[in-house]
Amino acid sequence: MNPTHDPGRRQAPPRSRTVEAVVFDVGETLVDESIEYHGWADWLGVPRHTFSAVFGGVVGAGRDHLEAFEYFKPGFDLERERLARAEAGRPEGYSERDFYPDARPTLAALHEAGYLVLIAANQTRQSHRRLESMNLPVDLVTTSDTWGISKPDPRFFAKVVEVCRGLRPGIEAGQICYVGDRLDNDMRPAWEAGLRTAHIRRGPWGHLHGEDPDLVAKADFRLASLSELPELLSEQ
Repeated sequence: MNPTHDPGRRQAPPRSRTVEAVVFDVGETLVDESIEYHGWADWLGVPRHTFSAVFGGVVGAGRDHLEAFEYFKPGFDLERERLARAEAGRPEGYSERDFYPDARPTLAALHEAGYLVLIAANQTRQSHRRLESMNLPVDLVTTSDTWGISKPDPRFFAKVVEVCRGLRPGIEAGQICYVGDRLDNDMRPAWEAGLRTAHIRRGPWGHLHGEDPDLVAKADFRLASLSELPELLSEQ
């Protein structure tokens, strides 16, 4: 039987007329970071619920999340501690099981529909290698450590546009949709670069920022699940 006529097969929605590329953040967009923060709590010798409570208080106050680490280890140096963890055989890390259930299917649906699909996020080189090893249905994986530029630096999003144009010549910033959970790191700098945006409401920032008036007014799409995105895009 021709699969296109199989009544049991769900047909993908048509592709958007106005969006050509979809670019994804990683933490709390594709990957549930619980294991990462549990690992840091264990490394610092702090009960996980205590670490989570302090982390939430810091993020909720709009401060840099690394300040949470300072409560438990004054003078905390992230790079030094990452190295110490690796040397102790307790490196940062996540695996396929830490991907949200809607992540891989949504990447696949968008890729199959003909969108240019990228991952571009604030991640380490180790994370970059891990993502590339997972055989994800994307056109490109890249990260801040690879570029030497981190969000929310405007140059990061200028680079996103540059890379998309390299893969699909002629694409304009307004034809690129950036998907992320944070207002400060993802949505605002993407708007300033002329990109369209999709906010995913999960993780600490996703929930805290989800009803911000600026986000409500400006985000093109507000998602409870990534699986909503292909159909929403098809309506554009």
